[in-house]
Amino acid sequence: MLQKQKIMFTLVSVGFLLAACSGSRPTDLGIQDAGTLAPCPDKPNCVSSFASPDDAHFIAPIKAGEKEWQRLPRILADMPRITITEQKERYLRAEAKTLIMRFVDDLEFLYYPEESLIHIRSASRIGYSDFGVNRKRIERLREKIADD
Repeated sequence: MLQKQKIMFTLVSVGFLLAACSGSRPTDLGIQDAGTLAPCPDKPNCVSSFASPDDAHFIAPIKAGEKEWQRLPRILADMPRITITEQKERYLRAEAKTLIMRFVDDLEFLYYPEESLIHIRSASRIGYSDFGVNRKRIERLREKIADD
């Protein structure tokens, strides 16, 4: 009987830990007062096209017109473990979950039609480093938009 209790305790604990990996949704997401996306925190687990080009967080915006902007939700929906959580005329937010630990990354896209650019912010909710996962995901997305 003690063995069953240990197994149940272990399963419940693992379940709790995996659920905790998602973290809470940040309160600073969305279009900021300046018409940009929130700056990256002082951790290497975020990329943003609004960061200064000499900042390690910088990633170039995606060159895209209306056609590409309209395709973006479908492209995101076709990518594994990505869920669109908010969509407006010029703004789109999605969440990406890692396969094993279920860590959540917040992806934000802000379309500037007058510049034919989609600005980007992609950040991990928890942890310090993401081993470049956010940058790689955005670069894959950039390729898919160009190929589509």
